[in-house]
Amino acid sequence: MSSQTAAPQLTLYTVGTPNGQKVSIALEELGLKYKTRKIDFASNEQKADWFIKINPNGRIPALVDESRGNFAVMESTAILFYLAEHYDPNHILLPKDANARSEVTQWAFFQHGGLGPMQGQANHFFRYAPEKIPYGIKRYQDETKRLYSVMELGLQKDGGRDFLAGEYSLADIACFGWVAAHNWAGVSLDEFPLLDKWLHRVAARDAVKRGMNVPDPNTLIERDFKVPDDADKKAEDAKKWIHGDKDKK
Repeated sequence: MSSQTAAPQLTLYTVGTPNGQKVSIALEELGLKYKTRKIDFASNEQKADWFIKINPNGRIPALVDESRGNFAVMESTAILFYLAEHYDPNHILLPKDANARSEVTQWAFFQHGGLGPMQGQANHFFRYAPEKIPYGIKRYQDETKRLYSVMELGLQKDGGRDFLAGEYSLADIACFGWVAAHNWAGVSLDEFPLLDKWLHRVAARDAVKRGMNVPDPNTLIERDFKVPDDADKKAEDAKKWIHGDKDKK
């Protein structure tokens, strides 16, 4: 980890989605002070020229580290590793042991390449598609369940683990927001008792509760991960801007 003497000056550009939440949770776990800039999806702000200069991919989240020459970091998982490298002297996010570090990295890649994209598609076809396509809904819900089964197996390792890589790490932070939103994707945890216990175990952490409330108050944990009564209305409202830009996320 690089040396850092002065207090960091960080700005997080985000929205309250699982990818945004993973970074705010990590920042809270590390006890770092940071500024938050909420990006307005409805006005397509993530495609604005000023934001594209920060993140050429036009997605949230993005982090700018003013204390390191306004260094910009895109991609949520890359941001987690950046924070671990520069601001994690106690190895909260990433363990010091090489094997343990590899396990965390493996789960982080699992989330970034599998869980996030597949459950994201389940969300889209179940909640936001302009027409209900049963094949698409089933395809991505089934793949989300398969990925949950992988996590269930991971939690069985060593006679039972509390966290994905053994000790709490960025692996759990990366996956938490997605599993927390399982009901939004129409997927149940009834088949995955260890994953359900893991979800509640992570949710009980104070830093997780704080991070979930960035940039707006979030009642997902308090609702025990159930969708709100007005879920259909929220989905309909979101469709208005989602279908205005197919690249929005």
